[in-house]
Amino acid sequence: MPAIAIHVESLSKRYLVGHQSRREKYTALRDVLDREARNLARKTIDMLRGRPIVQGDDVREFWALKDVDFDVKQGDVVGVIGRNGAGKSTLLKVLSRITEPTTGRIRLTGRIASLLEVGTGFHPELSGRENIFLNAAILGMSRREVRRKFDEIVAFAEVENFLDTPVKRYSSGMYVRLAFAVAAHLEAEILAVDEVLAVGDAAFQKKSLGKIDEVARSGRTVLFVSHNMNAVERLCQRVLWFQSGKLAGSFNDVRQGVAAYLRNENIYSAENVWKADSNVSGKTYGNEYFLPSRLEVHSLAADATFDQAFSNANPIVVAVEGKVAVADPALNIGVAVYDESDELLFWTFTTDQPEPMWPKMPAGPVKLAATIPARFLNEGAYRIELLASLHFRAWILEPRTNVPSVRFAIRGGLSDSPYWLTKRPGQLAPVLVWNLV
Repeated sequence: MPAIAIHVESLSKRYLVGHQSRREKYTALRDVLDREARNLARKTIDMLRGRPIVQGDDVREFWALKDVDFDVKQGDVVGVIGRNGAGKSTLLKVLSRITEPTTGRIRLTGRIASLLEVGTGFHPELSGRENIFLNAAILGMSRREVRRKFDEIVAFAEVENFLDTPVKRYSSGMYVRLAFAVAAHLEAEILAVDEVLAVGDAAFQKKSLGKIDEVARSGRTVLFVSHNMNAVERLCQRVLWFQSGKLAGSFNDVRQGVAAYLRNENIYSAENVWKADSNVSGKTYGNEYFLPSRLEVHSLAADATFDQAFSNANPIVVAVEGKVAVADPALNIGVAVYDESDELLFWTFTTDQPEPMWPKMPAGPVKLAATIPARFLNEGAYRIELLASLHFRAWILEPRTNVPSVRFAIRGGLSDSPYWLTKRPGQLAPVLVWNLV
């Protein structure tokens, strides 16, 4: 049985947060002097007792973590999920000894390497070469170890041409590439990675996820904090779900844990109909060619309702209503479909078919509909955004804010096959017919 790499017992972290009290429009001088005298007395007492000095008239407690208990076995890859402010980053900072816990115990078996923020431990005036040695030393790597891995770190970070340039001139992408390369090549028994991969470009993210996978397969322990549920499902063996500083759930089934988090955070909430609100002042939608009035998604199942997830056994209809202001054969009306991580899956437009089959849209009211086939989308949450353009130039809104969109969810197994009654990895799950040939 694998040994315990991380043991957390009754862990809590409290911060003191200062708030400004509401100021009256008219305040007497004696009230101001009294308030400032009380603030000075409080700060003096805090300083003498060795407590942090907090600005503000009203000081309140904030528990970033509260009574957290869990164990992580050696070699496990654990995803740490939850909404912003749930306590994920605080947990990693406490485990990395960057901040002290208020109460509780932590036992780590082995050395921990952490990548919590872009460029943590970097000195802006030093070059990339110098910062590799500096950052590696902060993480606990010996100089001999750095020299042995130096070329590999530089090649991974792809900063060869800027190695002797001060890092203050680096872009954020170069910063995170170099920081991740150093942390990932440290031969620590535990690797803690916060949501820093979002800074890099797509190619670097792919390489970084591959490196984390490589680290995991080498038998080391990984804590992976991310809002990218696809990456969590791909890399992790377990999930820890945090909510308001507390451990809301620990799941050995990653998909079950992700689904519980998304369902609780109302990401699966059904908002299947969008309507243009003409009664709200300043709200305008559309462009000079097309003015949308309604966007709707519904299932063709006889018992489907708008407030529930749709079964993937039935086709899904996307319906658009609006007014064509200027008739033009090149008018494109369509939608963009995004997954629960807000990654674009595909576009579809009225002009996707050969030109003779384009729907003819004269000026005036128009209704359009397209069908997403049954068993095409996998179980999960989705968002559909309305698009309209003329030769892909005049979009529905510029800038693209307040774009009409709706949400819906898919539930159910991949097909009637007894082998896939739950979600299959990935966002698309088409049922293809296989034959012997």
